[in-house]
Amino acid sequence: MTDFNAFFEAMRDKSVAVVGFGVSNRPLLPFLLEHGARVTVFDKKTVGELGPEALAAAKNGVTFVSGEKYLERAEGDVIFRSPGIHPRFFEGRSDRLTSEAEAFFEVAPCPIIGITGSDGKSTTTTLISKLLAGAGYRAHLGGNIGTPLLPLVPGMKAEDVAVMELSSFQLMTMKRSPHVAVVTNVTPNHLDIHKDMEEYVEAKKNIFLHQIPGDRLVVNLDNDVTRDFEAAPGVERAGFSLLGKGIGNGSVYLDEDGVIRADGEEILRAGQILLPGRHNIANYMAAIAATRHYVGKEAVAPVAETFGGVVHRLELVREKDGVRYINSSIDSSPTRTNAALSVFKEKIVAIMGGYDKHLDYAPLHDPVNEHCAAVVLMGATAAKIDAAIGSEVKRVFASDMADAVEKATKLAHETGSKVVLLSPASASFDMFKNFEERGNLFRELANRL
Repeated sequence: MTDFNAFFEAMRDKSVAVVGFGVSNRPLLPFLLEHGARVTVFDKKTVGELGPEALAAAKNGVTFVSGEKYLERAEGDVIFRSPGIHPRFFEGRSDRLTSEAEAFFEVAPCPIIGITGSDGKSTTTTLISKLLAGAGYRAHLGGNIGTPLLPLVPGMKAEDVAVMELSSFQLMTMKRSPHVAVVTNVTPNHLDIHKDMEEYVEAKKNIFLHQIPGDRLVVNLDNDVTRDFEAAPGVERAGFSLLGKGIGNGSVYLDEDGVIRADGEEILRAGQILLPGRHNIANYMAAIAATRHYVGKEAVAPVAETFGGVVHRLELVREKDGVRYINSSIDSSPTRTNAALSVFKEKIVAIMGGYDKHLDYAPLHDPVNEHCAAVVLMGATAAKIDAAIGSEVKRVFASDMADAVEKATKLAHETGSKVVLLSPASASFDMFKNFEERGNLFRELANRL
């Protein structure tokens, strides 16, 4: 019996609570039912509101519990939590609290490269997958980037590599770590859910705390938090740096001539990277450091020269009447928006605002004043951003995305700006289900102009 089958066989005749009928949890249901578990889904929405997949699951024997107090009712022999729900809600309610991501670590038949960080993790995760594929590996890309990996285990082989983006929420209760752990950076984020910054940092550290001898840890040497992360005994520690720093073990850095090097060996010139911005140079260096024992330098340049980026991350939607519309809906924090703004040499019009994650928006002040001719503010954080950026930059307020795109277009023509950028510096949950829905609407509205 494989580890995968043994994992689900252990659920037989147990009451299993699946909390949240989201992307990561839905694929669990057929395996749980097949192995004789008694499955209850707890979700705020009703079966009808959750749609056809929920209706089909109900017909197959899944019980649904819904309503405003669904979390208070969630209990079982085993609880699979949704990544975005804090573990404290389940204290004393189960013998075993786990998640799809944790289960994958228990049964994965191949090495795992795990990536976390406040910024850049999706791009870095994608780059690692592409570098591995270019070197001839069969790479399985998933995790927080959108694809649950646990259901794919039956098709995985020992010689494959799993590349997994991991959020702080997924990491909080992890008891295993990936073979290669990458931390792109740590800056304030998700403080609406984490009780404080210390808890957020501790969650990020969990990506490497359970590593064993022979594993590898890659940290950002330019970040005040991650540069001090220490590997467990026997774990190889490496880093990446835009400032020329290195600590051996295949560390990757940018030299004064714009050449990316690994322990002195030239890998490629930064100018070969198609993606704009110094933050993307850092993302490449993180990916190179992560794959140092898998990928030769000959596999790097073909990816760097052709990869145009991940959707919703500085994604060019269209050009209309001399104005480029760029979707960077993934920018859910001030640091991400500042990185996006740094790409533009001429002043632009930016659309900002959204759900309040209790972040400090003061860091937006200088980048917005340097890079923006005007801003359009919307959503729950509009007033906070308005106060943070000062009075120098022209700004207007919008009621929704359609209003924002219309006003941003008008401002672009008034100011002579050639770019309208959606970079909210905030999460999406005040108006949208997720950042993808927000970016898709921006794309649709821009294409209608």
